[in-house]
Amino acid sequence: MRTIRLGRSELNVSRIAFGTWQIGGDWGSFEIETVKQAIRYAREAGINFFDTAQAYGFGASERLLGEALREELRGNRDELVIATKGGILPGAERSRLATRANLRDGVEQSLRALGVEHIDLYQVHWPDPDTPAEETASALQELVAEGKIRHAGVSNYDAGQLAAFDAVRPVETLQPPYHLLRREIEGSALPYAREHDIGVLVYSPLGSGLLTGSWTAEISFADDDWRAKASAFTGDALRRNLEVVERLKEFGAARGLSVAQVALAWVLAKDGVHVAIVGSRRRESIADSAAAAEVELSAADITEIERIAADGVQIEQQATPEGIL
Repeated sequence: MRTIRLGRSELNVSRIAFGTWQIGGDWGSFEIETVKQAIRYAREAGINFFDTAQAYGFGASERLLGEALREELRGNRDELVIATKGGILPGAERSRLATRANLRDGVEQSLRALGVEHIDLYQVHWPDPDTPAEETASALQELVAEGKIRHAGVSNYDAGQLAAFDAVRPVETLQPPYHLLRREIEGSALPYAREHDIGVLVYSPLGSGLLTGSWTAEISFADDDWRAKASAFTGDALRRNLEVVERLKEFGAARGLSVAQVALAWVLAKDGVHVAIVGSRRRESIADSAAAAEVELSAADITEIERIAADGVQIEQQATPEGIL
């Protein structure tokens, strides 16, 4: 597995990270032991970077990750990079709460849930418009000074929000949504990150499952899966995007690649993107994703991939603390 320096954090991480959003309750039911096996297999496949969040199942995802990696965390802690996120309260009247008190409390909860003495990368999950950037950034700096977290980053921030945080203490990483059919970060957030050497780890690089190539127009989701409430995954938008996926499949097949590998290799080829976060409950999917880190696309390949994707519908909807927006 190829590794990379994660921007100015200087963390050395695998280019594919294992994400755990899919085991937090927003993606339907799952078998716990199957997921633990998937996490362990990801480690065997060379992945050293694991991303979770306090909000995924109110800490359930963190606990499951810690349990799955318990032996490795005891014997090879320095070889693992554990990232989590906080600063929101799902279901609360004020769901975005990146205050000093809530961040400190969240870090303590995450340390207990993961069963670790420090968190390698702690990220503000969503920007909180009601808390000054100075309070949020300085609170994280205090936690770094205390050794409870090693590095501090943010998730879902735009360029202006990055700059406000940066004015207090350096933003070390940014975690935004990004894939072939969702490219708004190319406008300002990604250029800002490149200019300031901010490590970028993108989530949903496979379009929340759309770019895996396993969907049909008849796909349906369980009631407790957030995608069941997203109009982006129904009707004409879905039909048009599935046509794009079929053409990407053909492109990949001619090069011995799966459509998921094409989508991941494209993301990793973009200037300024360091890591793609991929979540899976199946080892086969993990092996496929891990192999994408070794794929090198030519400039002509990238041009053709983007030409194919241009016929699709850009997906703007996503799960937020307030619901599907």
